[in-house]
Amino acid sequence: MRSVAPGTLPIFHLDRNDPSPLHKQIYDRYRASILRGDLRPGEQIPSSREFAAELQVSRFPVLNAYGQLLAEGYLESRVGAGTFVSSSLPEQQMSVPQPSGRSLVAPSGPRPVSRRSALYPPLPSLPFVRGWGSFGVHQPALDQFPFSIWSGLVARHSRNPHVNAIHRIDPRGAERFRSAVCDYLRTARGVHCSPDQILIVSGSQQALDITARVLLDPGNAVWVEEPSYSLERIVLSTAGCRLVPVPVDGEGLNVAAGIKRAPKARAAFVTPSHQYPLGSTMSASRRIQLLNWAHSAGAWVIEDDYDSEFRFESLPISSMYGLDLNARVIYIGTFSKVLFPSLRLGYMVIPADLMDRFVAVRHAMDIFPPYLHQEVMADFILEGHFIRHIRKMRQVYRERRSVLYESLTREFPPHQGFEVHGVEAGMHLAFTLPKGLNDREISARAANSRLWLWPLSTSYITSAVRNGFVMGFGSSLPAEIPRAVRLMRAVIDEG
Repeated sequence: MRSVAPGTLPIFHLDRNDPSPLHKQIYDRYRASILRGDLRPGEQIPSSREFAAELQVSRFPVLNAYGQLLAEGYLESRVGAGTFVSSSLPEQQMSVPQPSGRSLVAPSGPRPVSRRSALYPPLPSLPFVRGWGSFGVHQPALDQFPFSIWSGLVARHSRNPHVNAIHRIDPRGAERFRSAVCDYLRTARGVHCSPDQILIVSGSQQALDITARVLLDPGNAVWVEEPSYSLERIVLSTAGCRLVPVPVDGEGLNVAAGIKRAPKARAAFVTPSHQYPLGSTMSASRRIQLLNWAHSAGAWVIEDDYDSEFRFESLPISSMYGLDLNARVIYIGTFSKVLFPSLRLGYMVIPADLMDRFVAVRHAMDIFPPYLHQEVMADFILEGHFIRHIRKMRQVYRERRSVLYESLTREFPPHQGFEVHGVEAGMHLAFTLPKGLNDREISARAANSRLWLWPLSTSYITSAVRNGFVMGFGSSLPAEIPRAVRLMRAVIDEG
């Protein structure tokens, strides 16, 4: 270690106009000097009295700065000798952000990351995913939500929370909420289960992630609908699964095609009540075929029932879980899509013999779900607000769906090659384009007019894609839809 002069005074200037406190400025400049190598390990620094006199400030800011630097290990105090730059710091020069607040740190040296992390695509940067406006997918009619009731329930549980809501740690979720969900599923979806089979999750995306961690190993073949939900495919791909795209038609997943392509697949991921994105409903015969295949192959069926509450031409279709006699189905539902997206509250119904495995994974991920909105949602269900809201929204979405369908068929006649799909249920429909039109290019142009047209082609794995759009109507007012469709026609024609 080189010889150093005792009590070296670092050269820096205090800015009296800087809003930062003096002790923070002293701390920042000392730390920067040490990390740059201007002050070396073992080098003595001035006493607080000397340094305060040099800076013409009170001793207190200097003492506070020295205390912080000592606490963080940049300085060390030697009894009877003074204060020194810590001898345990490395000699080599280090990069450090300047005290202006603008980071000047540059990446250097080996920066290893997992191969798996590269499988996660970056968040979409295309303009059609950035805004709130006409035809945005999964955008509910927030103007119709009973916020006064909801805020009253939130206030009630915030003022007088149950002890369990504060202290109870249950990875499955609040028992009272699970019981309410259980009662709702039994009457509305034909799902007969016990509260002990229900696992509360942060929306259907976490449910898919937990399912993949519990049921699937790298290399397993899994059926996915073609086209399908892109975030589902990301979960399965990053789990190391081999995705087997199975075509979808007017009856839903083509089970015979799936058996032909991968008869020993570990699982099938399906949206039988309202296929995403084409909107078809899986027929009874296909459902039975799928359950029979799962039983004979020892496979699992993951049923994503994301918005089945909204069916317009008939009563809601019973769940596939309700047909299952061999405990092969894992059922996923969510409140985030039917109420409001930031709620991030969903649930799973799991065969009893698998529950311990799912709970163990759930606990390892984030211990247990937040309780406040569970308590609020339990009251929202038990006091009848949820069912009333769903009934009201069926009428609201039916009207918006009808206006959108009529506007599309008027502006885009079928004989020109345009088609509308999946109008029987849900909060979106699919609109396919004639050959020669590129949905991504049109979506980018439409975003400049505040039309949020999600390209259908992004939902495919294979090269046999259909160009078109997934068009949400939940947040679009009926009076605004015809104008938005005319604008959409103009955007398509300008290409």
